[in-house]
Amino acid sequence: MERTAPKAPQTTPPDEPRRAAPAGGVPGGVFNESDAAKQRGLRRMKAVATGLLAAVTVGYALATWAEHSGAGAWAGYLAAAFEAGMVGALADWFAVTALFRHPLGLPIPHTAIIPTKKDQLGQSLGDFVGENFLAAPVVREKLRSAALARRLGGWLSRPENADRVTQELATAVRGGLAVLRDADVQAVMGEAITRRALAQEVSPGLGRLLEKTVADDGHRRLVELLLAHAHGWLTQHRESVLEAIEGGAPGWTPRFVDRRVGDRVYRELLRFVTEMRDAPGHPARAALDRLLADFARRLQHDPETRARVENAKAELLGRPEVQELIASTWSSVRAMILAAAEDDRSALRLRARASLLTLGGRLVSDDRLSAKLDGWVTDATIHVVSGYRAQITSLITDTVAAWDAPTTSRKIELHIGRDLQFIRLNGTVIGALAGLAIHTVTRILGG
Repeated sequence: MERTAPKAPQTTPPDEPRRAAPAGGVPGGVFNESDAAKQRGLRRMKAVATGLLAAVTVGYALATWAEHSGAGAWAGYLAAAFEAGMVGALADWFAVTALFRHPLGLPIPHTAIIPTKKDQLGQSLGDFVGENFLAAPVVREKLRSAALARRLGGWLSRPENADRVTQELATAVRGGLAVLRDADVQAVMGEAITRRALAQEVSPGLGRLLEKTVADDGHRRLVELLLAHAHGWLTQHRESVLEAIEGGAPGWTPRFVDRRVGDRVYRELLRFVTEMRDAPGHPARAALDRLLADFARRLQHDPETRARVENAKAELLGRPEVQELIASTWSSVRAMILAAAEDDRSALRLRARASLLTLGGRLVSDDRLSAKLDGWVTDATIHVVSGYRAQITSLITDTVAAWDAPTTSRKIELHIGRDLQFIRLNGTVIGALAGLAIHTVTRILGG
């Protein structure tokens, strides 16, 4: 069968002229060293695919020449195979190139798909991620299968990890305290404590506490302490008591009379205090008990007494000394926390470490606790994903939209272009095999 050789195609399919790269050699200014490595790999694969096209083109030319020179039927089979391989290679080169640019620079419809559809592709990618990766059922199932609580428990139950977490917590505490301004914290603490104390009525609570104390004889020791102190003071300050009594006497009475009256009053006062101290059943003690019980009742139920206590509380809280004491509390607390955070063997850090180890063990062994923690994490994650899905996927769409079209095309080509070159290789091989098969069938059927 006489065959007419078609015009041999160009051996190397021309690509679109390369855009000038910046000084760094990377287009668009958004590529990194990893992209540079991908670019080298892409160039190698392009060279391999183009080299195979050149090989089948040369093979076609040689096989056609051999066929016309009377080399035999085998030359026709090779020519058919090489010819179909060229067609397959060129078709796949066109398909791959059309994704990223106009083949041969010609504005053929439906080519340069990625540059012209960049924003739509970004939006579609964001929608795909949102619908298939951020959907509530998908997130719930993924977190359920992950068993985060048990993994966390197993990790925390190892002493070295508990030490690491404790160290990081101590560092975070120190950093947080360093950032806070003492004056601001003191002002906030003073205002919060004062506002809470003014808003909370203390009289009923004090009344109940006093009532319970008197009923349980809890005040006995305090009374005995006061009486012992009063007896000692009277014993040591006899002259002071006499002078106070004499100073209150009328001016017309003789001085020796004032002295004798003062001495008598002092002795009676000392005797009274001594008897109260030494006699638990003294009537004055019982009267004191009744006085305290009545005062406890009035604190709870008497509006006038409660109002007076609240006024006294407000006056006390408003005093500069009290406000200064409240504000200075932060300095003491801050110093205590810093000292504990910096000391590896402090009680606070040792207790935190022990708590982490205990928590880790419980998360591993306690199914109910681990299930509860997994539920909290899942609910919180789903709440964030459901409420902020658009904001999360906008990271993809906004990033793609911010890229210029050539940069987007080039960056995507660097990531998938090397694999796409295998399409060209496969097209060449499959085309050659198909051409050989078609030619063989044609020769068989044609006799």
